[in-house]
Amino acid sequence: MRQEPFGGFDRRSLRRARLVVALTCLLGCLACWYALGLARLLSPGGWTPPSADSVRAEALLASEFHAGPPQLILLATTPDSVDAPQATAAGRDLTRRLAEDHRVAWVNSYWQHPLPSLRTEDRHSALVLIRFRGGERATRDAAGDVIDRFTGTRGPLRVSASGAAAVMDETERLSEEGMRFAEFVAVPLVLLILLWVLGSVTAALLPVVVGVVAVAATTAVLRLLSTVTEVSLFALNITTALGFGLAVDFSLLLVSRYREELAGGSGADRALRRTLRGAGRTVVFSAATIAASLCALLLFPLPLLRSLAYGGATVVCASAAGALTVLPALLILLGDRLDRWDVFAGLRRPHHTVSSGAWFRLARTVMRRPVLVTVGALALLVLLAAPVTHVRFGMYDDRILPPSSPVAETSQRLRADFGSEWVDAASVVLPAPAAGRPGAVPDPVLDAYARRLALMPGVRRVDARTGTYRDGRRSAAPDASSARFAGPGGTWLSVIPEGTDPLSPHGSRLAAGLRAVPAPGPVLVGGPGTRLADTEQVLAGRLPLVVGVTVLAAFALLLAFTRSVLIPVKALLLNALGLAATSGVLVAVFQQGHLAPLLGDVTAGGITDVVVPSLMFCVTFGLSMDYEVFLLSRIVEEHRRGSDTATAVAIGLQRTGRLFTSAALVFATVTAALALSSLVLLKLIGVGLAFAVLLDCTVIRALLVPAVMRLAGRANWWMPRFGRGKNRPVSSGTPIPAAPMEDS
Repeated sequence: MRQEPFGGFDRRSLRRARLVVALTCLLGCLACWYALGLARLLSPGGWTPPSADSVRAEALLASEFHAGPPQLILLATTPDSVDAPQATAAGRDLTRRLAEDHRVAWVNSYWQHPLPSLRTEDRHSALVLIRFRGGERATRDAAGDVIDRFTGTRGPLRVSASGAAAVMDETERLSEEGMRFAEFVAVPLVLLILLWVLGSVTAALLPVVVGVVAVAATTAVLRLLSTVTEVSLFALNITTALGFGLAVDFSLLLVSRYREELAGGSGADRALRRTLRGAGRTVVFSAATIAASLCALLLFPLPLLRSLAYGGATVVCASAAGALTVLPALLILLGDRLDRWDVFAGLRRPHHTVSSGAWFRLARTVMRRPVLVTVGALALLVLLAAPVTHVRFGMYDDRILPPSSPVAETSQRLRADFGSEWVDAASVVLPAPAAGRPGAVPDPVLDAYARRLALMPGVRRVDARTGTYRDGRRSAAPDASSARFAGPGGTWLSVIPEGTDPLSPHGSRLAAGLRAVPAPGPVLVGGPGTRLADTEQVLAGRLPLVVGVTVLAAFALLLAFTRSVLIPVKALLLNALGLAATSGVLVAVFQQGHLAPLLGDVTAGGITDVVVPSLMFCVTFGLSMDYEVFLLSRIVEEHRRGSDTATAVAIGLQRTGRLFTSAALVFATVTAALALSSLVLLKLIGVGLAFAVLLDCTVIRALLVPAVMRLAGRANWWMPRFGRGKNRPVSSGTPIPAAPMEDS
């Protein structure tokens, strides 16, 4: 007879469990050590395809003309005049010290080139424009150092920073602060939820252990990937929340099923084996579905989305692996101590049978009036989705920062005092042939081209080698400063927009118009508006493929899981409705400004970032399929055990409703804590993901799924003859008796 010395488990299981836990601790410590300093290696950018024409134009401007959009703008102010002797000396010293920095590609300042556009009319402020050598990571590091060294009081000058590099540096700082604060708020709340749901301090710590293991493994993988490719800082924020959320999902499912098997009379060892065969299969299918939806982001050539795919797929696989290896090992080591220290024992209601549970009764109530519930739920989702029709796509800039940020304050002053010339200008580059000479385009040809550009709607002024143009006419002859528009690499023109936000639909349309103007040769157009246009073009071109791959992968996995054609179709349609409703809420809150008294001004220019819908689609789609698989696993199991559709749905909802709502509540708590960040983008992601999972576990899973499955009746289980296979029960037992409710 087998000896069971420890909580019903034999000695062999105990030895294996100790080995698994020891190896996990060792690998976890190594992963944490390797991931130290990861945040400094990540990029807050990655919003534009690296091969886009706008990126090539800016690179050519920097290398050939020492021009283009500055990455860092220093605003120097003085109570007197910037032309006063002391201010001039301080400005020249600042310019000289910056030019001596080997990381700086070029510096243009008012004290170096006294252009009127580099100072205010009252002469109290002047600009220093800087561009750095190297890629985004090198630029961010150099900009952060320059900001630390040169901002503040310098003699009579008060220096502050703005520009894309300053926004990146500030975004990284605020993102780290937001994550720490979110963890400080979310961790106690999550532990309270887990204590209530899992019933003991010991059991509540199990998902935390699995989550820590998954996040540690993911950070190590991101650290490794950062050595070979660009990895976004936001990927770390999102995958950390996703890892803890999925660890809770999978752990709740396994622990609940394990307790259910023990309550059914199985010994501990047999109960764990049955749990891994039943609930473990559900975890595998759920993880595969989520990972497939996240991997679809690899089809977008944007570093931000690709790094989210890397991190997301890794954390999903790590969470599933931890739940299927580490969690069973911990259950074996805990033995009969799993349920110790239930701090809420006095508040719990006595245990009821399945057929008298609240979720069972809810499902029965819904299925008695399926048409009414379906119409009402669909009307609510359509109402929530309605604001999507007013979406205005753009890209976020410095306005994702809180108004109290020094970088945001400086950026607002730049807009007010200097207009759009140094921040929003587009650059039109005419590269010279390989054997060309400086200014290879003849002056008359360039003059005609500049006039055509100046006639474009939304263009205020065009500066070129041949002069300055307004409304199609040359308003100023060439001067000494015009020499900067020509060089060995060809010729370029600066296009100043007419006071419109270049990262809005206006800027995108202007970029398309500039590219459509007949040019005297090959042309590259750069600037904020063209970056937006390039990103929109890539996303719009790849989105159908991404959606198609995601939907087909999810359909195939659900088809294999349920052995039904209609159930996967129903799941995909309901998920699409949930995504549309979530998108509508995000437009209403973050573009139109609703809930401003609660969240503050989060409109960031009144646009919806063009990258966010793709990001939200893949993440929320995967989470929705996670809860769908949880629910379907028990519905299909009960149906295969002999229950009719209505009874199987009611029992399935009773068995899993508490699990997926608790998991959704934990995940919503973790992500909603991101809304406490001062960054608009983290607020949007936090609110969007929290709303999506809460909407999914209430309106869709608790109401629409039972109602639609009741209306479909026996058609739920239709499968072509060639795909039926052998529908063996996934668990033994007898169906739970309930009041009959005929299938439709």
